[in-house]
Amino acid sequence: AKMSRLAACGGLLLLAGIEMSSAFSMTLAYGGGSLRHSASGLSTGSSRSAGSVALGGSLQTKMMATDKDCDCTIIGAGRIGSALADMGKAAGFKDVVVKRGEPIPEDGSGPIYVTVRNDDLKGVIDACPASRRDDLTFYGQNGYIEDFLAKEKLDKSTSQVLVYMAVAKMGEKPTDGITDLNPEGLTSATGKWAGQVAARLKGAGLTCQVKDTKPFQLAMFEKHMWICAFMLLGVHHGGITVGDVESKHKDDLVQMVTEMMAAIADKEGTKFEAKCPERLLAYARTVAHFPTALKEFEWRNKYFLDITRAREAKGLPDLTPMHTKFLLKARDDGHVKFD
Repeated sequence: AKMSRLAACGGLLLLAGIEMSSAFSMTLAYGGGSLRHSASGLSTGSSRSAGSVALGGSLQTKMMATDKDCDCTIIGAGRIGSALADMGKAAGFKDVVVKRGEPIPEDGSGPIYVTVRNDDLKGVIDACPASRRDDLTFYGQNGYIEDFLAKEKLDKSTSQVLVYMAVAKMGEKPTDGITDLNPEGLTSATGKWAGQVAARLKGAGLTCQVKDTKPFQLAMFEKHMWICAFMLLGVHHGGITVGDVESKHKDDLVQMVTEMMAAIADKEGTKFEAKCPERLLAYARTVAHFPTALKEFEWRNKYFLDITRAREAKGLPDLTPMHTKFLLKARDDGHVKFD
């Protein structure tokens, strides 16, 4: 989400359904090897599965993926990164928190949690030592990042986490974003470090489902539709809250999501499980006070506009006419910019 402004809703700052930590809200200053490191203590590998291997002429800790919690590196010291670090500290682990201007430790071990906004992902990846790129664990980014990861050649080797939790303020324990339709929780992880992610969250009393690639992609697209549809409808109806969209414009939401499902299915070959709109409405009820706005267009609604324009170029009908109509109006009204 929508943490570019770190907007609070009912005293809660949503960490996943909306935007990312402000710790990396500006362009990253990574590059040229000029990063400095002042994190409190590099991990000495208290992981249960660490071993030492020679790499580049130096002795380096190399760790196999584990289903248990372990020391890790956390990029970003905002509410998301701090929440993860607090979980690790409470469990006795020595995580390294990387703040702006600090390097990603080459001799670290365990997953590298990436808790920055989408626009800052490129800087993090470029700054990551090549030997550790497989440890990158993209945590809580909203929107469609698959093509970006594929371009960076990280789509097959890294881990991803769809995060549904809320934190009242820095340092407080996260609240799980479970719903009445999904009491088992909606947070999901996939990839090399999915088991470790689940262990850390469950150790803090939160839920996390470990999913294979295909089920995770399905969940990712549902979350993508949630952020795109609710934000656009909220703006279209005057900047109302997520809860007002759910309670007052449910029919619009169901129609828009149904159209989006068809577009995704046509492009990706994805088949959604029953009651997808109902699941999205249920999540909205858990974050009812959250405001709506159109942010990170390149990562969110542009996905559906690109499908529309590609089909139009082939003489095919628009599969998301409501989305297209409302998005163009939002542009005309100055809520979003695109050509």
